[in-house]
Amino acid sequence: MKIKYILGLTVLALSLASCGKVKVTTSENPIESTKNPIESTKNPIESTKNPTDLSILTSSTVLTVSNTLELKTNFDGLNIEVSLSNDCLSYNNGEVTACKAGLCYITVSYQNQSDSISIMVENASDISSDPYENVNKDEFYQNYHEATSYMDAYYRTTHYLLSGTNSLDSQEPTIASKQPMENGKFVRNSSTIYSSDKKTYYIQDENGNIVDKIYESGAYITLEQVAPYLLAFNDVPKNYISSRPSTASGSPWGKYMRGNHSSFSGDTTKYPYEPVLPNISGCGGNYKYYEVDFGTTGTDCDPTYPALPYNDGKKITRGAARLVYARYDKKGNDLDINQKYVFYTYNHYNDFQEYLNYRNGFGKIFGNITGGGELSSKTKYAPTSYNEVILKNLNLKN
Repeated sequence: MKIKYILGLTVLALSLASCGKVKVTTSENPIESTKNPIESTKNPIESTKNPTDLSILTSSTVLTVSNTLELKTNFDGLNIEVSLSNDCLSYNNGEVTACKAGLCYITVSYQNQSDSISIMVENASDISSDPYENVNKDEFYQNYHEATSYMDAYYRTTHYLLSGTNSLDSQEPTIASKQPMENGKFVRNSSTIYSSDKKTYYIQDENGNIVDKIYESGAYITLEQVAPYLLAFNDVPKNYISSRPSTASGSPWGKYMRGNHSSFSGDTTKYPYEPVLPNISGCGGNYKYYEVDFGTTGTDCDPTYPALPYNDGKKITRGAARLVYARYDKKGNDLDINQKYVFYTYNHYNDFQEYLNYRNGFGKIFGNITGGGELSSKTKYAPTSYNEVILKNLNLKN
């Protein structure tokens, strides 16, 4: 369903009644955005846009049901068409009102020009009691949907139930079709959108639109939710453990249990085929890295690791896929989110790709096989260097 309106200077051609009375302007948005002081104030996706092109000046954000947001564009006084992707929002006289929970895209159009943003709408009320106390796990997963709030995820974790996407990834990451770049380097999104209590993190796409959310209290298994979890919360999801088990039979998480949350030295003297990760302590740097197993459907690039599911509910086949992230400095202090790194390797540390803090955002692969070395060889190795990225705020609208 798509809902269209015409935005004029004084006349609204088509409108719907507002869903509420509480007004939230862009300057009063309670969702916090962390910005690196050295980043550009321009959105890299739109940096090549002609300044006379139509552009929404309001950034993608989160609204609670009944709250409103002023919709601004750089084209004042013109009859601009406003389209909503669904009825989670309504539009009236320059204001967007949150009507019901869900993700809604706002598109503004004028002649042959258009621009869009996303708004995540959430319910004001939260779960106040445990809805999973007597739940049957088989029935829960037969009618599965992802957690809808922090407390929903919290109560699920209490009963060892998943909060995120219930599917297994293939070993290679899915890559966004249009990854932002500048001066030949990939852009890493420096926009970090949290709820006011820092318990919810909103995942954006390459245009800065909010497309998903994860909860600090939740359990997750997919690359597109675990990688941002490590970045946002500096820890692993609740279904991860530190040991390296060979069986899942004793875990209340069953096939959703993941292991091996442990320190990662990155010592290239001992493992010369590994590339040097940025500022890693094992090579004289100041950052202490950690690693976790990533449970793909299998790894076919290394004969040492069979192409089997990571966890079938009984047996653990660890495979060669890992997520490695910078967690602390050498004194044990937390790192600022835009100083941290999250990397993915699916050939057992031979090559890495950086997570760029947006959906399907992974950088250029670097390492031993990329450089022409032999797999895990301590004599015939040729690791390439880390590919520097540019920090930019993909959420910022001009």
